[in-house]
Amino acid sequence: MNNTAKFHIGQIVRHRFYPFRGVIFDVDPEFSSSEEWWLSIPENIRPRKDQPFYHLLAENEETTYIAYVSEQNLQVDDSGEPVSHPQVTELFSGLKNGVYKISRTHTH
Repeated sequence: MNNTAKFHIGQIVRHRFYPFRGVIFDVDPEFSSSEEWWLSIPENIRPRKDQPFYHLLAENEETTYIAYVSEQNLQVDDSGEPVSHPQVTELFSGLKNGVYKISRTHTH
């Protein structure tokens, strides 16, 4: 099993099924949330656990929040639009070619 992440920190992505997008700020090589969280996902779109999962500073039309999404349910967002989540400026320094640069002042 190859768990090399397809997406990377700072990249803007969107969900395949739900109307939200965000910037990746952390990557888990495989699922590491709770069983309750995993079971709360509708079975027909519930992702496999043996793949990278991404932490996103996410936004939809109503609000901003933190999302945890499997690799299979993400795709590249090539809109070029910035992400309006308030924490973006805490973690990243600027947006270039659809990718945020990690802020040098932020240590993970």
